[in-house]
Amino acid sequence: MTTIGIIGAGHIGSQVARKAVELGYDVVISNSRGPETLAELVAELGAHARAATPAEAAAEGDFAVVTVPLRSYHDIPVKPLEGKIVIDTNNYYWERDGRIPELDTGEATTSGLLQKHLPTSKVAKGFNHIMAKEITADGTPAGTENRRALATASDYPEAAELVAKLYDEFGFDTVNIGMLDESWRAERDRPAYVIRQNAAELKDNLAKATRTI
Repeated sequence: MTTIGIIGAGHIGSQVARKAVELGYDVVISNSRGPETLAELVAELGAHARAATPAEAAAEGDFAVVTVPLRSYHDIPVKPLEGKIVIDTNNYYWERDGRIPELDTGEATTSGLLQKHLPTSKVAKGFNHIMAKEITADGTPAGTENRRALATASDYPEAAELVAKLYDEFGFDTVNIGMLDESWRAERDRPAYVIRQNAAELKDNLAKATRTI
C-alpha cells in the first residue's frame, strides 16, 4: 500500500487526504500545531489515515505533499524527504507571506525555492491552481469529454509522471509545463489560475501568462 505524507492540513492538504483515502492510499498527515489538533480530521478519514508530526509524515510517506504557507517552507524537514518526490502546492501570496524579492522580480519560482531548500528531493508542482473543494468534486473518469486538466512542472521527469498519475486517479488530465523555472505560469493571478479548463484550454492559458504581474 502506498503511503502519502502530507505536510500541511489546511484546505488543500485535507482535501488531498480525503481523495487519497477514498482511492485506497494510506495517509500520514501533519500540521504545525501538533497531531492532537487533527483528531477530528483523522476520525473522518478513517483507518487509512493517522496524524503525525511533519518529520514523521515526511519519513513515513513514499512521497510527500507539501501544502504550507510559503513563508513556512524553510520549516519543511529536509533529511526525511531525501530521495523522495515532493509535490508542492504553493502560490505566492505576498499579503500573507511578506515580500520575497526574487519572486517579485521573476528570478525564482515558489517550487524552485522549495527545491533549493530540499536539494536531495525531487520537487514537482501540483494542485496549486484549483480551489480546494474542487479537488474532490470536479474529477471525472479518463476519456470524459471536456475533462478538467491541471498543470505540473518538475526538473525530474519521474516526479512529473507521479503527479500525472495522481491527477488521473483524482479525475484530471495533466499538462506538463516543463521545468520548475516555468512553473510560475500556473500560479496566482495568471490566466490558468483557479478556473475550470480542459487540457487544450490550459495549454493556451499557460502560454498567455506573463512573467511578472
